[in-house]
Amino acid sequence: QVQLVESGGGLVQAGGSLRLSCVASGTIFSTKVMGWYRQAPAKQRELVATITENGNTNYLDSVKGRFTISRDSNKNTVYLQMNSLEFEDTAVYYCYAETSEYGLGYDTYWGQGTQVTVSS
Repeated sequence: QVQLVESGGGLVQAGGSLRLSCVASGTIFSTKVMGWYRQAPAKQRELVATITENGNTNYLDSVKGRFTISRDSNKNTVYLQMNSLEFEDTAVYYCYAETSEYGLGYDTYWGQGTQVTVSS
């Protein structure tokens, strides 16, 4: 079993910055993709950013140029640096990872979520 634990959320004024972290632990043979989703009240969950094991990244259009995703594979950790935060970024942010425990296939695991609140 793999566990993901997020940290770094909080309350920030518009224009400010936050850095989210997510650590994966447990039996991990390899991790193909790590990333972040978010869900605002009364809205669907949306994919914010992903990073592959080769370092390829992908971003939601509305966060391009403001957010940066990175990972430390040695620490099984993914980060989301969020700059120039806007009120619309307010949401619960969820970390996820596509991980293989024994090299036999990949499963998707989720963190518990961390609240990001941007005051206008």
